[in-house]
Amino acid sequence: MEVLGRLLALLAILLAGTGLRATGALDERRTERLNALAYYVALPALIFVSTYDRSVADLLTPTLLAGLLVVLTATAGLAWAIHRNRSSRPRRSVAVVQSYHSNLGYLGLPLVAATFDAEVTAVASVILGVLSLAQVPLTVVVLSTVNGADASLGRELAGLARNPVLATLVAGLLVGSAGLAVPAPVATGLDAVGSLALPLALVCVGASLRIDLPGVDLGATGSVVALKIGAMPALAWAVFSVLGVDTATFTASVVMLGTPTAVSTFVFASELGGDAEFASLNVFATTLASIGTLFVLISLVG
Repeated sequence: MEVLGRLLALLAILLAGTGLRATGALDERRTERLNALAYYVALPALIFVSTYDRSVADLLTPTLLAGLLVVLTATAGLAWAIHRNRSSRPRRSVAVVQSYHSNLGYLGLPLVAATFDAEVTAVASVILGVLSLAQVPLTVVVLSTVNGADASLGRELAGLARNPVLATLVAGLLVGSAGLAVPAPVATGLDAVGSLALPLALVCVGASLRIDLPGVDLGATGSVVALKIGAMPALAWAVFSVLGVDTATFTASVVMLGTPTAVSTFVFASELGGDAEFASLNVFATTLASIGTLFVLISLVG
C-alpha cells in the first residue's frame, strides 16, 4: 500500500502540473524556468550524490551494458515489425520511436531514488547515462530516415557531450573511482537539492501533456503503450534474469526500462517530420498508464 500511495501522490503532482498549465499559472516561460531548474540543478545533484562514493567498475559492468543494449534493440526491432506497414510515414516513425524511448531522467531516476536504496539509485544513474547515449542517436536516425528529414547526428551527439546530467554522472564516477572525499555539508546540501528532482520533473511533465481527442488513433496508441510499458520491461525482466545480475542491477534495470515514453520524443518528432499530435498523445497515454504498471513492477521487484 505504501508503494501505491506514493505513486498516487506522483500522479497528483503530475496532474497538478497539467492543471497549472491549463489555468495559465504555468505559462511557457515559467515552465521553461522549472525545466531548467530540474535539468541543470536538481537532476545533476541527485546523480552526483548517488555516484560520488562508488567506483565506475562496480556500476558499469559489461553485463549491464550488454543487457541494456539487447533490450533497447529488441524493443526497437519489435516496434518496427509492428508499425512498419502504417501508411503515414510521420506516424510510423513516431510509433517506432515512442515504443522504446524511455523517460529515464524526468521520471525513472527520481522515482528509483524515492523508492529504493542508494545502491539501486547508483545503478539507475548509470543506466540513465548509457541509454541516453544510445536512444537519442537511434531516435534521430529513425525519424530522419523514415521522414526524409535533414538531421545532423553530429549536432545531437555534440549536444549529449554538453548534457549536464551526463557530465555530472561522469564527474561523480570519477570522484568515486579516485576515492576522493566529499565534505559532509556539501553532500548533505546536494542531497537536499536532489530530492527536488522528482516533484519538479513531474510538474514539468504534467505541464507538457496535451491530448487531442478527435485525433486519437486507438490502435496505434494502444500498440505504443503495450510495447513501451508492457513489452519493454518484460524483455528487461527476461534478459537480466538470464544474465544473472545482482539484485540492485535487476531492480534498477526493470524499473527504468518500464518508464513511459520520454517527453523529448515530442520535440524530436516536431523537428524531424514526425506526427507531433500523435507524439503528444502517446506521451500522455504512456505516462498515465505507467502509474499502474510501475506499481506492479515496483511491487514485484521490491
